[in-house]
Amino acid sequence: MKLIIHGGFFSESSQSDETKFAKQKSLKNIAEKSFEFLKNHSASETVVFAVTLLEDDPLFNAGIGSQIQRDGKIRMSASLMDSATQKFSGVINIQNVKNPVLVAKALMKEHDRVLGDTGAKQYAEQHGFEDFSTEISQRRSEYEAKVKSEGKGTVGCVALDRDGKLAAATSTGGKGFELPGRISDSATVAGNFANSFCAVSCTGVGEDIVSNGTAAKIVTRVTDGLSVQHAFQKTFIELKEIDGFAGAIAIDHLGNIHHQESHPTMVFASYDGNEFKIFD
Repeated sequence: MKLIIHGGFFSESSQSDETKFAKQKSLKNIAEKSFEFLKNHSASETVVFAVTLLEDDPLFNAGIGSQIQRDGKIRMSASLMDSATQKFSGVINIQNVKNPVLVAKALMKEHDRVLGDTGAKQYAEQHGFEDFSTEISQRRSEYEAKVKSEGKGTVGCVALDRDGKLAAATSTGGKGFELPGRISDSATVAGNFANSFCAVSCTGVGEDIVSNGTAAKIVTRVTDGLSVQHAFQKTFIELKEIDGFAGAIAIDHLGNIHHQESHPTMVFASYDGNEFKIFD
């Protein structure tokens, strides 16, 4: 059993030592709680559990604390992919729900598993998800001051369970001040992908991740026989060719954990019950 989570890039918001230490503490706490959860749950259930905790922490740009778009509204995206079923589900640009990843989880049982905007919100309402504003005062202040982030904020989790099943979940609150209708990578296979060989969750500039096909490309290369390290290396070389900005976390079917970023610093934490690693 192994698990790795990410909380976007450190440069996404405040870069003070205080913020760094707070993110390290939060990621460690969430990784430990999620690993305990993993002991008695599947990888798919665990990645949703972990991402829900990340969405509930205003330190990260997902769920509570999501960025505000150019028209003053918050739109969020999230997805889930399970190696056991090879199903992908997600919501794109959903508004006024506390945990988009839980809506993505609910969609896993549907034939139409990726919903956007008002359709996603209507589905959430019909399935008991309460109307909830994820706006916090910091994001409103940034918006009013027109302090534009560079769009690197996402959270995600990849897990390997005791049965050898892999899963990945990813959630984002957007890049801030984007045009309404803009679609990120988080609810696409470029940003979140898993099969029986490897699972990957990405963060960074969504347009770059989609252009590179990052998550699906890494997983495909591991499936075709490359080690997870070499799959990352080749994919990030191609990302560099388009001057792309991204980070990714992964676990393969052998239990190898890997992470890489094109620019410093992706915030992450991994835990296998014995060894704990965290960004510095």
